[in-house]
Amino acid sequence: MSLKLRAPGRDVALESNLLLAPIAGWCDLAWRETCRELGGVGLACTDLLSPKGLLCGSEASLDLARTSDLDRPICMQLYGGAASALADGARWCADHGATVVDINMGCPVDKICKKDGGSKLMCNVDNTLHIFERVRSALPDEIPLTAKMRLGWDEEAYRADVASKLAVGLCRLGASMITVHGRTTEQRFKGECRLAGIARVVESVGEATGSYAAEGDASGVPVIGNGDVRSSDDCLRMLRETGCAGVMIGRGAFAGPWVFSEAWGAQLEASGAEGTLDEAPTLSEDARLNVVLAYFNRMRTYRGDAYALHKIRQKISWLGKGISGSHCRPLKEAVRSASSVEDVTLAVESWRASGVSGDAGGDSLETQPGSVG
Repeated sequence: MSLKLRAPGRDVALESNLLLAPIAGWCDLAWRETCRELGGVGLACTDLLSPKGLLCGSEASLDLARTSDLDRPICMQLYGGAASALADGARWCADHGATVVDINMGCPVDKICKKDGGSKLMCNVDNTLHIFERVRSALPDEIPLTAKMRLGWDEEAYRADVASKLAVGLCRLGASMITVHGRTTEQRFKGECRLAGIARVVESVGEATGSYAAEGDASGVPVIGNGDVRSSDDCLRMLRETGCAGVMIGRGAFAGPWVFSEAWGAQLEASGAEGTLDEAPTLSEDARLNVVLAYFNRMRTYRGDAYALHKIRQKISWLGKGISGSHCRPLKEAVRSASSVEDVTLAVESWRASGVSGDAGGDSLETQPGSVG
């Protein structure tokens, strides 16, 4: 249940096979630290990073790339379609604390794809392999280079198994890990995640590189499954039905960043393995409110009060689902209408003092023992 990423110059060991996905608008340092503190996160990814923004010293890009001692190991994810820019961006990441560098080949958002980045890279496999080779040669040997992709651009690409062809090509060029979201670009986030499609990639990569194992000298490359994982049961299903080496969780953590700890504990229980665990966070109503406040205060610390106020008003609808579902509508409304950071804190503490509680179980946030220590 650990992971090993094999780079040309060294192996990078991850304590857990659970990864925090790079979600635009969410994965700043405040969110990554909040998820890590609750346990179970083996590797966290930054928000999508623009090579040009990093190299020009853009304040927005530098904020997204900011990291800390707690935020380790860290994967910095780059987007774009120009080999030279991505290579320069990768060197910047290596020089600024990246444990792992990832190339985004899966973002379906128009503004990314129109610049030949994101999942548009899946439309020309040969060119994308050329880009990857350039970036790999630009990175120090001790830094793993990985890629996150989808199952193709559309149904035709899915039927042609473009994802497997691209994944195998990347592995032959030195990719240390492949993450696959189980939808096409055209699907965006609609419909169910196609576990069978992820399983095809796992099988193809295994046939091309050999079986993957976190321990020993096996040469295989780990494939990570992503999509619709909102609970420990979802995580176990992803692992069981795809054969993937690990699971990346993104939107599934919005309502409960403790999902990593729960999923880690569920894996240990299912396997009968023993691990070094800290006591799992108590997922009481009170503890969940503390998580929301901790996240809010981290945003204030790292990005300022105005940013934190704007973001918490946007995100409380998601975060509130993990508190008490539909029962906390008054809390959500109070936070959304807050005009100051003090109003946000007052809204949360007033809700706490009211003693109102709801059934959070409906949000698939079942308690599991244990978290990565």
